[in-house]
Amino acid sequence: MRIASHLATIRMSEPDRSPIKTLVIVVVALAIAIPSFVAWAVLIRPQTRVAAGREVRVAIPDGAATSTIARILAGRGVIRNAAMFRLRTRLDGGDDDLKRGVYSLTTGMSVRAAEKVLIAGPPQELISVTIPEGFTIERIAERLSQQVGISEKDFIKTASTRASDFAGSHSYLRDISTGSLEGYLFPKTYRLARECSVNEAIEAMLDQFDAEIAHVDMSEVRKQGLSVGDVVTIASMIEREAKVTRDRALISSVIHNRLNRGMKLEIDATIEYVLKVNRPRLLNSDIAIESPYNTYRHTGLPPGPIASPGSASLDAAAHPAETAYLYYVLTDTDGSHTFTRTHAEFLKAKALSRKVVR
Repeated sequence: MRIASHLATIRMSEPDRSPIKTLVIVVVALAIAIPSFVAWAVLIRPQTRVAAGREVRVAIPDGAATSTIARILAGRGVIRNAAMFRLRTRLDGGDDDLKRGVYSLTTGMSVRAAEKVLIAGPPQELISVTIPEGFTIERIAERLSQQVGISEKDFIKTASTRASDFAGSHSYLRDISTGSLEGYLFPKTYRLARECSVNEAIEAMLDQFDAEIAHVDMSEVRKQGLSVGDVVTIASMIEREAKVTRDRALISSVIHNRLNRGMKLEIDATIEYVLKVNRPRLLNSDIAIESPYNTYRHTGLPPGPIASPGSASLDAAAHPAETAYLYYVLTDTDGSHTFTRTHAEFLKAKALSRKVVR
């Protein structure tokens, strides 16, 4: 009884501390809640409500600070919170890496995704450039200079003399003795970046050549000892000589038949390649020029292609028509040729040609 009474006396004598405890709890709770609410309101709570997945064009001006960029992105609905973007870039150390320019972005992107896009930079302006079949290096260079801004002089120098620079990824170029990429810059429509480098443009055309030549069955011509370069050279002559589709395989047959017989090819287009002109008819003085490309004076194939052949000419070069033709001459205004077996027949067709084609 004494012990119990004593304890009771002690409890009764201690001050009631429950209001103090309550106050402490309230203060602690506020200390946690207020910063948390502020953080939620500033960093987490969405500041912009825009339907996600909509494409928007956003211009980031030169000299814009990260805070300005964040406001622009949030204002267009690309990100949901500008402050979160600023915090993310600061933590990543990416403030100085954000690139200015015009972007095509999507609403509702994550902060990290938007940051990565702006660090990568705006997409390059792509320009469609069409390289027609039969173009030479000089004409390709001229077109690229006009439409993309590539140095015409630099392109000609690289494409005409530095084929070996590209042989590492295009093995067929190792056999080129002239150093020229003539014939291998595939004619097609390309999407190139404005002012892309000479090498980038060349690589794009060589890659396309790789894709196209892979579809050409070379088995028969390989049996005859012809290389890829030989086929491209034949195809380039076909490209420059043929004006209508049906003549390609026939012109190819004449070239193959003459090669097999050891005859001079006597292809006008090879003379034109040296003269850098196109004439309805060659002059005797033209035929007499000294050049390894003069197929009127030298037997066999010229040193290399004389233009960029398309797929149809490459296929015709690898698959000539089975004929006994040794000659052909332009005899129609639509570009059609007459093909003959003998020189006498050729002379008759040539006489007809002079009356029709002027």
